Amino acid sequence: MLSTMTAAFNRVFAVLGRVSMYRVVYFALAALAVISLVLSFFGLVAPSPLELIATLAVLSAVCVAVDAAAQRILRLHWRLESSLITAHILLFVLRPTLEAAALGGIALAAAVASLSKYVLAWRGRHIFNPAAAGASALTLLAIAVPALGASSWWVGTPALAGPVIVLGLAVLWRTEKIRVAAVFLVVAIGVGVLRTGAQYQQAGLPVDLGDIAGPILWSSPYLFLGAFMLSEPLTLPPRRWQQLTVAAVVGVLAGWPILIGEFSLGQERALIIGNLVAFAFSVRTAVKLTLASRDDLSPTVRQLTFRAHRRLSFTPGQYLELDVPHRHPDARGTRREFSIASAPEDLPLVRVAFREAPSKKPLSSYKKALAQVTAGTDLAVTGVWGDFLLPTRTTAPVLMVAAGIGVTPFVSQLRHMTATGQDRDIVLVYVASEPEELVFRDDIAASGIPVIVFTRTEPAGLPPQWRWARGVRLDADGLLRVVPDIASRHAYISGPPGLIAELAPALERARSITTDAFSGY
Repeated sequence: MLSTMTAAFNRVFAVLGRVSMYRVVYFALAALAVISLVLSFFGLVAPSPLELIATLAVLSAVCVAVDAAAQRILRLHWRLESSLITAHILLFVLRPTLEAAALGGIALAAAVASLSKYVLAWRGRHIFNPAAAGASALTLLAIAVPALGASSWWVGTPALAGPVIVLGLAVLWRTEKIRVAAVFLVVAIGVGVLRTGAQYQQAGLPVDLGDIAGPILWSSPYLFLGAFMLSEPLTLPPRRWQQLTVAAVVGVLAGWPILIGEFSLGQERALIIGNLVAFAFSVRTAVKLTLASRDDLSPTVRQLTFRAHRRLSFTPGQYLELDVPHRHPDARGTRREFSIASAPEDLPLVRVAFREAPSKKPLSSYKKALAQVTAGTDLAVTGVWGDFLLPTRTTAPVLMVAAGIGVTPFVSQLRHMTATGQDRDIVLVYVASEPEELVFRDDIAASGIPVIVFTRTEPAGLPPQWRWARGVRLDADGLLRVVPDIASRHAYISGPPGLIAELAPALERARSITTDAFSGY
């Protein structure tokens, strides 16, 4: 069962990974807006068709204009998708209208949301979800000027529940935040049921938890909030336990709104408090890096060595997101995730590596832009994430399976192990197309661990404790042949989603499985 789920997850991730997560979010929101427009003609959602069109037009125009102006002043690359994502989220959070005063309030919320990306930011990361900041500002102003309107979260309606689940699942799959949203939903719905049940008891009404839970799930904004707002990468902390903590905090506050003066601690205010908790976890992860050198490790593998301007905090096995702004980005966008190949002990130097294989396919816009980056150029790391971490108990036996450039997180871990004098029971299975593609030999050999090599031909001059698999095919059966004690080991695999899916039946026999799938760059 576990192997089937692992295989299915990685195959879907491989398909979604062809498009940047930001573009997946935008496409999903745009599709939801079209569905809402169709439903509005039949009266199945609260806003009318004209209200939806007018409100989206105002939101888009203001978000695009404010973002363009701010980015021009700050000399940043214009991100149209970011503007449209903010506009579409606000469409479902605010109350669509045709009234002039209320449209003015909507324009104000859009302006605040866009400005928050630059004013309420720290070292390249948002402190608050922009849409939540804009909606909260409008709600506060509406206390003094009711005609401006306020947030309504009309997206929480049974007619949109199905589309939100399907489109939201695509977003969560691409951003790998399904567990985060699930924790939020469980907590928010559970707390909401308890709150409503308590209110029923106070009113002397019979309490049926089943009847209460249904409307809370299908007629509340929790689905939309969890899928499209809580999952925003730039407002989440780096570690999974930290992300789950934030999800639980937001779930409690959203499920049981607290009255503060004349307004309640509703959905967007609950998310803002969760953003503050997330910011406290990750205040030091967004930094500037200066390219120090570029090296060719093999015919297809390139290494970039950076110098961090400030201390970069990371744990071996984590990855960073590197922003390379350029004109006319393709569907993959201007940001990519790279596993860190250096150890914390190497700081302030930071190394990443990537594969640049010859291909008849045209290069992505990101590859072209990255190839033009010269030594001395500053690039932004928007954050450090990941839970691809070795067991805290150093006596736990470990199996590492690396395919090609998937070896980079293991290099970071092995360098750290060598630098700190750790003695771990580790076996590395290293897969490469050709012997010359076995990169980071010195770093791996210095750790002294046994390495099993899978290549088409036998490599020459393998370091001690390295051996060639001699034609054994690396599938589930082949992995069991070369690592017969897999049942006693914690398995870690880093490589393309297709390989992870192929090896899932063998990895299921391990004590645990931790995967680090990547879809290329």
